[in-house]
Amino acid sequence: MEPITATQLKNIPALKDVPLEQLDWLLSQSEERVVPEGEPLFKAGDPVVTTVIVITGKVRISSTINGHYREVAELNDDSITGWLPFSRVKNAIGTGLCLKETRVISCHADILKKNIEQHYELTEALVHIMTSRVRDNTSFQQQNEKMMALGKLSAGLAHELNNPVAAITRSATALFDNIRNLPAIFRQMSAICLSEKEAGILVDQLLHMQGSRPEKAPGMLALSDKTNELEDWLESKNIDQLEIAEVLAEYDQDKDALERFCQQFPPQHLPVIFSWIHSALVANRMVTDLQLSAKRIADLVASVKSYTYMDQEPDKQFIDIHSGIRNTLAMLNFKIRKGNIEIVEQYDTTLPKIKALPGELNQVWTNLVDNAIDAMEVNKKGSLEIATTKDRQYVHVTITDNGPGIPAEIQSRIFEPFFTTKEIGKGTGLGLDVVMQIVQRHHGIVKQVSVPGKTIFTVSFPIENN
Repeated sequence: MEPITATQLKNIPALKDVPLEQLDWLLSQSEERVVPEGEPLFKAGDPVVTTVIVITGKVRISSTINGHYREVAELNDDSITGWLPFSRVKNAIGTGLCLKETRVISCHADILKKNIEQHYELTEALVHIMTSRVRDNTSFQQQNEKMMALGKLSAGLAHELNNPVAAITRSATALFDNIRNLPAIFRQMSAICLSEKEAGILVDQLLHMQGSRPEKAPGMLALSDKTNELEDWLESKNIDQLEIAEVLAEYDQDKDALERFCQQFPPQHLPVIFSWIHSALVANRMVTDLQLSAKRIADLVASVKSYTYMDQEPDKQFIDIHSGIRNTLAMLNFKIRKGNIEIVEQYDTTLPKIKALPGELNQVWTNLVDNAIDAMEVNKKGSLEIATTKDRQYVHVTITDNGPGIPAEIQSRIFEPFFTTKEIGKGTGLGLDVVMQIVQRHHGIVKQVSVPGKTIFTVSFPIENN
C-alpha cells in the first residue's frame, strides 16, 4: 500500500488551500488505519477526540431518530469528520459502518488545539468544514423537527376526525336500515285508514316531538330512568316494541302528554302509530347526527387551512394573533384532552394586528403549547393559560403551565440548538431554537421564567414595526 503524501491530501477539496508543509505536519501527527468492510469506524456515543480524514472508502452513519434507525450521512473518499475546531460535539451521534474497506488517518484533538496558531490555513480549513457541518446538521434537524411536529398534529387530527367519521358511518347504516323498513310501515299505516283529523293530529304530534330533542343530551342515568318509565307505559298500551322507549326518552317525551295523545286514537291502532313515530324520529336523529358530524369535519378542515394559511400568499400580512392561537389549540385538541389539560384563555381583543408570516407564528405557538403539554404529562393533568396583553411598545403573548418547572441549572441553555431534556426519539432540541429564530425574524423577543410548579414563556412583538 502506497504511503499517503501531503500532495494527496492537498487534492482533497476542503484542504486545497492548505500549504504542503502544514499537511506534512498533519501526516506526521496522525495515525493511519484500515477498517475492513462491515466493521464500524466508530460507534454511537463514542467520544469525539480525533479529526478523521477518509482517504478511500465508504462509511454510512446511522442513528436512532424518532424511534427508528436511519441513515443521517455518508462518508466517501476525501471526507473529513470527527473533532473540528470550536465544535461543541462531544460524542458521536451515530454509528459509522464501513460499506467497503476504508483507509483513514486520524489526528488527536489535543495536538491540533496546541498548534492552531502555527497552522493557520489548516485551522481555517477545518473551521470551514465545521461551519458547513453545523449548517447541514441544523437544516436536517430542523426538517426533522418539522416532521415530528407534523406527525403529532396528524395523529391528533386523525383522532379528531375519527369521531365524526365513525358517527357518520353509524348514522348512515341506521338510516339505511330505517329506509328499508318504510314500505312495511307505509302498508301498516294505510291499513288503519286514519281520518283527515287523525292524520293532522299525528303529524302535529310528530313535529312537536322533533322540536323537543334537547340540544344537550341528558346524562346516562337520567336517560335510563326515563327509558324504563316509558317502557312500562308502552307495555300498558300493548306496544311491545320497547326500543321505541329509548327514542322517546331521548326526545324528552312525557308519558302524561303521550297519554293525552293516545286518547285520540283507537287503542288497536297505537302499535302501528308508534312504530311510524319511532321510524320518523330515528330518521330525524340520524339526519341531525349526520349534519353535526359533517359540520365537525368541515370545522376541522377549516382549522387546518387556517392553521397552514393554505390558499393565501406566503408573504407577511397583517393578522389577528388570536386566530393563529385558536387554530393551534384546535390542531392540538386531541393531545390536550388526552393530557387532561384545562385551557384558560384570557385575550385582549383590542390588540393591533401584527404583520407577520402567519404560518411561522403558528409554528411558534405549536412548539410552546406542545412543550407545555409534555411538561405537565408527569402530573397526569394540568392547566395551560394563554393570555395576550399590550403596552405602549409591545404586544405580548404569555403561555403558562403548571408543570414541574425547568431546573434552574439548565434554564440558560433551553434555547441552545440541539439541547433537549426529552427522551431519545421525543425531541430534537430544536423546538425552542426554532421559536427563537422565528420571533427574532419578526423583530420580537422571547423570555421565560420558571419556578417549581410554574413556567411562563412570553413572546413579544413591537407595535411600531406593525
